[in-house]
Amino acid sequence: MTTKRFILNSSRTSKQGSLINVGKDSEEYKALTNSMTMAAEDMAEIGIAEGQRVLIRTEFGEAPFLCESGKIPLGMIFIPYGPPTCKLMGGDTDGTGMPTSKGWEVEVVPLA
Repeated sequence: MTTKRFILNSSRTSKQGSLINVGKDSEEYKALTNSMTMAAEDMAEIGIAEGQRVLIRTEFGEAPFLCESGKIPLGMIFIPYGPPTCKLMGGDTDGTGMPTSKGWEVEVVPLA
């Protein structure tokens, strides 16, 4: 297995909107916010199987996620906002109140 750097984009999903009625402590919400999506070709290149856990590292921190393949551009990963993504963000908001959460260069490390 190898590591490679990718561009991370994160945002809220429509499924998160519907799960807010169930609650952020629900297993469904936790499963959603603890998963990431990347192109199947990128997964194969660095030796990640569907459903495998990976570690995402930024200059600010790291967090584990369950990897799923999806319709994502090569070289990019997507993670829904949630408690795990907070571990990846710095504290600077550039006056917006929300830390930068898109366009980060991150390392994806396959976990055994």
